[in-house]
Amino acid sequence: MTSYSDDESVVVVEYEFGARRLTLRDYLAGEETNRPLELAYGVLREPAAPTWEHQIVVGRAFVRLERHVTRYGLGRVVQSPVDVVLDSECGLVVQPDLVFVGTERLDICTDRIWGPPDLVVEVLSMGTARHDSTVKLAWFQRYGVRECWLVDPVSRHVEVVSLTSETRSSRVHEDDQLVRSSVLTRLRLRVSDLFRS
Repeated sequence: MTSYSDDESVVVVEYEFGARRLTLRDYLAGEETNRPLELAYGVLREPAAPTWEHQIVVGRAFVRLERHVTRYGLGRVVQSPVDVVLDSECGLVVQPDLVFVGTERLDICTDRIWGPPDLVVEVLSMGTARHDSTVKLAWFQRYGVRECWLVDPVSRHVEVVSLTSETRSSRVHEDDQLVRSSVLTRLRLRVSDLFRS
């Protein structure tokens, strides 16, 4: 059964096997694809492919994070699509635009990432902005992601959300400000570097 969410650019595909939804095993048995996918408690979500501008911003962020992480031997940064299994029992799999896993936790990275990354980056788009900044952010906090960056190409700002306490705290960085991260404390990334023409 296929339905459309209140956001018309996201198709929600519910595959039913008898009276049940997709399990993690069903999801992993599917064909490999570069299309963005998300398994939300047994419901398969298939957002539209990202835009040109979205991918340019993701690429710029990846290059700068990768350079920093490699220079200091901090861990690994990976671009989407890569499955992040937050809850194998309930069937919750997400694909953030970028993920960082610190060196001491790289054992969670095998064929997929089996647990919460230390840092996730979501570049917002018209079709997924609300979902990413509300529903997915709540999942990230619930399952132990330490920090999430919400990168907004329209407003040209980066909101860094700390998820380590019961109440979220966030700070918006704009223009030539440096992005301040509690996970990558020595990072020197200017917001304008992500959005220059």
